[in-house]
Amino acid sequence: MGYEVHSEKGWVNRGNLHRMKELMRRAEQGDRMTLAFLGGSITQGSVSTQYTNCYAYRVFDWFVKRFPKTAFTYVNAGVGGTTSQFGVARVDEDVLLYKPDFVIIEFSVNDDNTDFYQETYEGLVRKVYGNAYAPAVLLVHNVFYNTGVSAEEKHRAVGAHYKLPSVSMRSTIYQEVASGAIPNREITPDDLHPNSSGHELVADVITDCLDKIYMQRWENEEPYSMPEPLTRNAYANARRYQNHNSNPVCDGFTADGTLKKYVNDMFRCGWTAAAKGASITFEVEGTEIAVQYRKSVNLPAPVAIAVVDGDEENAVTLDANFDETWGDCLYIDTAAHHIAAGKHKVEIRITQTHENDAVPFYLVSVIGA
Repeated sequence: MGYEVHSEKGWVNRGNLHRMKELMRRAEQGDRMTLAFLGGSITQGSVSTQYTNCYAYRVFDWFVKRFPKTAFTYVNAGVGGTTSQFGVARVDEDVLLYKPDFVIIEFSVNDDNTDFYQETYEGLVRKVYGNAYAPAVLLVHNVFYNTGVSAEEKHRAVGAHYKLPSVSMRSTIYQEVASGAIPNREITPDDLHPNSSGHELVADVITDCLDKIYMQRWENEEPYSMPEPLTRNAYANARRYQNHNSNPVCDGFTADGTLKKYVNDMFRCGWTAAAKGASITFEVEGTEIAVQYRKSVNLPAPVAIAVVDGDEENAVTLDANFDETWGDCLYIDTAAHHIAAGKHKVEIRITQTHENDAVPFYLVSVIGA
């Protein structure tokens, strides 16, 4: 490919490097370590030719080559089409369960640049940074290469508040694309997902930051303690209600007993229903409620509603018909935001079916925080 970017411009938040330096000092001694990558389809490796070409594996490989005495474990927890609202609800089982020493968080093209996603992102960052095993955390901000759009502004504010190092593709790769120095189709087929060459550039920006930290690894730096939240921080204790950890009242909904095989095998452990009027009712504690379900490319599909505490007037429509063609979508609709703390009744009810429905309604989970 031969394209280069000004990777040195990518380290946009220096942050407090105590944990990163400790990580590298331990790695030089030959400790065993786990490196985890949490994000959307770019982290998953979408459109790279093979998994070893994605940016996450390339960063993992940087550690392997830089610290040959250490045995590293690779955990890729990227799930396409998902936001930090889901990330904070699944991070315990998909990342923290493995007691990671290092975590990259990447959701800046999945989240919108809004206060809502700043709050869900902070909940995720706070949960990872505050974990008992104190992993080193690096924030990665990807970008749409045709517009420069991302949630970087809101996400960088969170990173600055927690003094976390972060790197930006908007200040590096995007600048070269916008100037015409790099033709966009050379590195991305759709202006969002990097191809293998694009993943290489993303990894270069990240490893340039890691190289700079490596050069400072023996310089002492005091640890940074957990600050007060930047937002209302209602999402730091988010949890998922699925059929293995909850007992909703089912009327026409059937539990899916198929076992989940891998991290992005997402249409599992939920419930299905095909008949109009079928309902499932949960008791959820918290101030935030969301419903996660399948939007299907196989049309037509049923339509449901989510009703919180019997408030039919403000019911949220859950339309399982997906108007894209790339595949079924793991979708989240927010049913309640910043409501009164306590226990709430959440009913999902099928309101519309079709004589020739191609698939049933699939409820993946209810998320409470």
